[in-house]
Amino acid sequence: MRAAHIRWGLLLWGLVLALPAHADLSRRRSDVVEVVQKVSPAVVYIGTEQEVESRFRGRPRSPLEEFFGQGMAQPETRQRITGLGSGAIIDPSGIIVTNDHVIRGASAIHVVLADGRTFDAEVVGSDANNDLAVLKVNAKEPLPTAKLGTSSDLMIGETVVAIGSPFGLSKTVTAGVVSATGRTFRADSRVYNDFLQTDAAINPGNSGGPLLNVDGEIIGINTAIYANGQGIGFAIPADKVRRIVEELTRFGKVRPAWVGMDTADLPSQVAARLGWDRTYGVIVTNVDPDSPAAQAGVQRGDLVAELGGSRIQDAEDFDSRVRGYPARSVFPLVLFRAGGNRTVQVTPVEFPARLLENLAWEKLGLRVKESKGGMAIASVRQGSAASEIGLEPGDVLLRMNNQPVPTGDTFREALLTARRGRSVLLLVRRGRYGYHLTLPFEGQRL
Repeated sequence: MRAAHIRWGLLLWGLVLALPAHADLSRRRSDVVEVVQKVSPAVVYIGTEQEVESRFRGRPRSPLEEFFGQGMAQPETRQRITGLGSGAIIDPSGIIVTNDHVIRGASAIHVVLADGRTFDAEVVGSDANNDLAVLKVNAKEPLPTAKLGTSSDLMIGETVVAIGSPFGLSKTVTAGVVSATGRTFRADSRVYNDFLQTDAAINPGNSGGPLLNVDGEIIGINTAIYANGQGIGFAIPADKVRRIVEELTRFGKVRPAWVGMDTADLPSQVAARLGWDRTYGVIVTNVDPDSPAAQAGVQRGDLVAELGGSRIQDAEDFDSRVRGYPARSVFPLVLFRAGGNRTVQVTPVEFPARLLENLAWEKLGLRVKESKGGMAIASVRQGSAASEIGLEPGDVLLRMNNQPVPTGDTFREALLTARRGRSVLLLVRRGRYGYHLTLPFEGQRL
């Protein structure tokens, strides 16, 4: 009897061992696993090539050459530089969203799908201010896609998943939580606002890849890491991504938008006089008649507390947030007036043509006209900063904030982009020589 029990026991144990190994997979299938299996086919690896000129250094330069710098010409050679990043297919026709800095300056862009297929990509449009770009690949059949979700209802602490190609290791998955929303940071001399913060591991090569919620929707595009810390990554929120992608897809660029109001940082004594006991917000210093701000009901002296659901910290923050809304894209402003809050809806528009003619005259003290290689200065306003610096009719503007301005259209676009700053960097040609000049903007910001 005992031997029979042993035989039955061995038989049952053999049956257990014979059960398929995947019998327990359902217990191990977490939300993260579901997201990865659902979305990873739509995540791509992006490789770029860029050719740059470099000086060939065949021997050390002598002390005299070092001192005079240009005493001895160095032969030039072309060097090919490769880059890598990630992206997400958001339309089955082959539309891909990624970061502008992933493809900036590239002479060739290659996209590798999760199944190994490789395509050459063309740039549909890109925007450095918002660090977003849209690419297009031509496939014979519809491609797998990831759904662009919303970021307005994100909860701090909710689970998120990042998929990308850190250090070229394609199909890498990391998971974490939403650490914060509405973050601001500075990189490459530019301020970036209204970013998501996550502790999901993000490394070089993750840039442009999706940050996903547990429903498999894109809630952000991974963009940057905090170099001095661990577990601090940043992503562009999906709501901003959607606005910019629509603009880039339709027009190839983000059209400069105009609101028609100026703001300034809020001094503590002014806040106290208004009855505002918070440490954030800006004061409205001017509202142009018939502007979108005026039509929405914004008044001089209002305190702007929030834009698009996020607090406004200072005037620079306000200007940067506005740049994230293209023309015809509505955003809410929370105003504090007469001791109470009110919300208004502002619809920015393209900068009116009637104001363009006066913009350079009022802000720069210059009138320009098209000339060979740039914009020739036609007249200089007496008493302006341009006059005091010494600019004269006949000088030619070649670049504005490092952007070439060979035509009237490029000059106007550069001026519209630069108008929110307090100064502008100009490259001016006089005769055979070129000069870099920093010209302060005059009056209020538009």
